[in-house]
Amino acid sequence: MGRIGLTTERLVRAGAELADEVGFEHVTPSALARRFDVKVASLYSHVRGSRDLKARIALLALEELAGRAASALAGRAGKDALTALADVYRDYAREHPGRYDASRFRLTAEEAAASAGRRHSEMMRAVLRGYDLAVPDQTHAVRLLGSVIHGYVSLELAGGFSHSTPDSQESWSWTLDALDTLLRTRAAR
Repeated sequence: MGRIGLTTERLVRAGAELADEVGFEHVTPSALARRFDVKVASLYSHVRGSRDLKARIALLALEELAGRAASALAGRAGKDALTALADVYRDYAREHPGRYDASRFRLTAEEAAASAGRRHSEMMRAVLRGYDLAVPDQTHAVRLLGSVIHGYVSLELAGGFSHSTPDSQESWSWTLDALDTLLRTRAAR
């Protein structure tokens, strides 16, 4: 029986908060046990270890992101949908940097199949349907958008754009305009 008050959900949420505070790479059962002022062994009736804890935080982050993205995309198409989706990822990363890192944690095939990851892929493809891309090109476009969005957000979070002009927001808008132009041009081919 686990310690009274400790639940898997409570531990995962506390782990996600810890990730936002100190970085996802620093989340361990030991660090979480310190937060609850319990022995590490008290956690093992709720999580199997560090990898399990991190996978559960990743699943939480993917679910939170999918919920935000679904709300942001409702009723949008084309560039409006592309911008809304990209902004969700960027805003989430700024608000929850540790959880954002967690959302990229390598899950097992079983974990991935049960995760909100599939919803992310479906939403990305829904955005791309607004560009009328052929099915093979959709896969390339999903990878392109994921790479650009993640790359930009990661560089921005690391301070890569904080010492030059123009402002990062201006470059973000320029980047999304360029992606929109590329996708429209590619669809016309």
